[in-house]
Amino acid sequence: KICAKGKEAVLSMFQEARMGKAIEADAAMPLVEEISNSILRNPGALISLARRKTADDYTYMHSVAVCALMIALARQLGLSDDETKDAGMAGLLHDLGKALISMDILNKPGKLTEAEFAIVKTHPKKGHELLLTATGVSEVTKDVCLHHHEKIDGSGYPKALNAETMSRFAKMGAVCDVYDAITSNRPYKAGWDPAESIKRMAEWTGHFDPTIFQAFVKSLGIYPTGSFVRLASGRLGVVIEQGEKSLLKPKVKVFFSSKSQAYIQPEVIDLGRPGAHEKIAGREDPKKWGIQDVDRYWAGDKA
Repeated sequence: KICAKGKEAVLSMFQEARMGKAIEADAAMPLVEEISNSILRNPGALISLARRKTADDYTYMHSVAVCALMIALARQLGLSDDETKDAGMAGLLHDLGKALISMDILNKPGKLTEAEFAIVKTHPKKGHELLLTATGVSEVTKDVCLHHHEKIDGSGYPKALNAETMSRFAKMGAVCDVYDAITSNRPYKAGWDPAESIKRMAEWTGHFDPTIFQAFVKSLGIYPTGSFVRLASGRLGVVIEQGEKSLLKPKVKVFFSSKSQAYIQPEVIDLGRPGAHEKIAGREDPKKWGIQDVDRYWAGDKA
């Protein structure tokens, strides 16, 4: 319900921006608080569900997902309640500038031309301009909107900021934005597995602030909810919840045997439970085993 409500809120703000109306950001604060409360109740659930977006609603649901990721990261960093709400609002509005970019370009199934990419790269500046005339917008939100594509080595845009000149919130926005983008299905590519995405992001030097990135991994887990993994016993399954004590010991719902290459009775195994003998042997690609419907096992039939 919260995901649907979030999509509606972002959609209506985008429509207002397209029609030249002033954005009323403060109207979205109750939604940010709902998302925040949902993450307190069950950190992985909303973040993982928000990954399940069709190509057409990607732009709107991406904003909801980045809002949730920013809130989880702010909590991990020990920010105050007000700063956490600011971080969530910044996530919700970070891509507002895309309202002024043609949907044909945003949803193009193939690779963008240089000219098209140059148009897409104007969205932080356009969003920032929209926020300057909006009501109820904090400086944090404006900052993240303008600077979420900056990198700590100075190779980002639009201002080529670096580790010294980027704010903490902009560094947070950069991590959350990329993670949701690469784990989501897009018109031109399938999303990567969450655990694979964390691994690849860790290898990109000069992109993310190391301290912020480490906190981000802790907020999600090494094997985020929805990751497809192989246990030492050869059983395959999907991570459904993070462990309380260790990032390496989440709860896994197993439903396939790599030895017999057949489905087995689904069973939830808590790897962090005292006396648990199982452990994760590694990540797996479900397609390799002919498994198409992994998301059903953690998100239920709604997926």
